[in-house]
Amino acid sequence: MSQLKTFYHDSVVPKLKEKFNYQNPMEIPKITKIVVNMGLGEAIHNIKIIDSAVEELKQISGQQPVVTRAKKSIAAFKLREGMPIGCMVTLRRKRMYDFLNKLINVALPRVRDFRGISGKAFDGSGNYSLGIKEQLIFPEIDYDKIDKIKGLNISIVTSAKTNEEGKELLKLMGMPFRN
Repeated sequence: MSQLKTFYHDSVVPKLKEKFNYQNPMEIPKITKIVVNMGLGEAIHNIKIIDSAVEELKQISGQQPVVTRAKKSIAAFKLREGMPIGCMVTLRRKRMYDFLNKLINVALPRVRDFRGISGKAFDGSGNYSLGIKEQLIFPEIDYDKIDKIKGLNISIVTSAKTNEEGKELLKLMGMPFRN
């Protein structure tokens, strides 16, 4: 069992149960999945960027990413339907907890002038989205081997019903929210 999952069951569950007064253990919110997405608009002009993004996302997440393709043609962007424009990976179970642990304890503290993440990026249903400007904060990425700095979006999907429940869950898991 993952170290973070053990921590969730031993430490987070009792605190959530006490704070929100849950009667049924199935009501207690938990993280269901983490989606990591790299949108690459410049892939229209240079297809090789997709290959490097897939490889970097594979190193970061430990799982093979899926290449995302354009759903519609947009003439102004010189984009045709079906062209590759990004990649994404959905993490569940052990890989999800391992990635969250790495994000909280290793990657986010490596951000320059880091003072915490915004607590306002919830969607109304307890899910949290976080944007990272450069993939270099992850220790698996070798600075000398990257061709272009790429950002990524991380969506943490929870079973919480409200933003307050979701924020409390992530705060107890160790997410460094700004005050």
